[in-house]
Amino acid sequence: MYLCYIDESGTSNIPGNTSHFVLAGLSIPIWCWKDCEKEIDLIKQKYDLLSIELHSGWLLRKYQEQHKISNFEKLDYKQRRTEIAKYRTSKLLQLQKTNNPQYRQTKKNYKQTEPYIHLTFDERVKFITNVAKTVGNWGVARLFAECIDKTHFDQTRAVQSIDEQAFEQIVSRFEQCLNQLSKGEKLSKKEKYHGLIIHDNNETVAKKHTELMRAFHKRGTLWTDIDNIIETPLFVDSNLTSMVQIADLCAYSLRRYLENGEEDLFDHIFKRADRKGSKVVGIRHFTSLTCSCKICAAHRSTP
Repeated sequence: MYLCYIDESGTSNIPGNTSHFVLAGLSIPIWCWKDCEKEIDLIKQKYDLLSIELHSGWLLRKYQEQHKISNFEKLDYKQRRTEIAKYRTSKLLQLQKTNNPQYRQTKKNYKQTEPYIHLTFDERVKFITNVAKTVGNWGVARLFAECIDKTHFDQTRAVQSIDEQAFEQIVSRFEQCLNQLSKGEKLSKKEKYHGLIIHDNNETVAKKHTELMRAFHKRGTLWTDIDNIIETPLFVDSNLTSMVQIADLCAYSLRRYLENGEEDLFDHIFKRADRKGSKVVGIRHFTSLTCSCKICAAHRSTP
């Protein structure tokens, strides 16, 4: 049995504040699940992040207040946290006192980044890179993703919303991968590989994707019948599930590459794209036919 952990990066709203919406699913066999968790926990422990949610977007921001604390890099983790907490408390009180409109957003930013304030920007980059390298070396893992360039998504012609299209694509590719794995080992229908989708919990998305999955079980997707994936998605709190956090890293890495040309994380993660020969079949960039990015080039490659 294979578990496919799903998370997204960017917004599906048009225009939204990102040019791309990426839904990614990382599949691992259940017999490797515990070992994969341990590898990630060891890296987290090294950076004093054990039991802390890995949220790539917030981790990789620059925290300007760190530059305003003298010799910040020379302080130990406890001292860093103390000095940052003092600075942030003072800043929020100042904004609140003057009724500054930035107060609410600043408070949100501080809350989201609080778990990582003991690490410098370079340390956070090193941490995320170490995680990405580790995932890239998981030979048994398969990565599926739908990366939608919203400038090429025609709302007037589309029969599905952006996130619905992305989910159907992930389900279809995961199903086809399971089917190929079963055929490769010549398994019978009773012995074939099965899969379960595990999704980051979101009340609105949970209802929509559960209904979609029920429909897929009845009539299949546009691309395939669903015979190997069992049940509807299992929705979990990403704060408590490391593998969903890794799916977040995968989605983030793909989007940052497509929007900003950032290749460092992408090159590690892209190693795990599901392939048929040399052709990438697990990840698609929904965009112009003339796109020459690494995803499109690998997707066109002859098996």
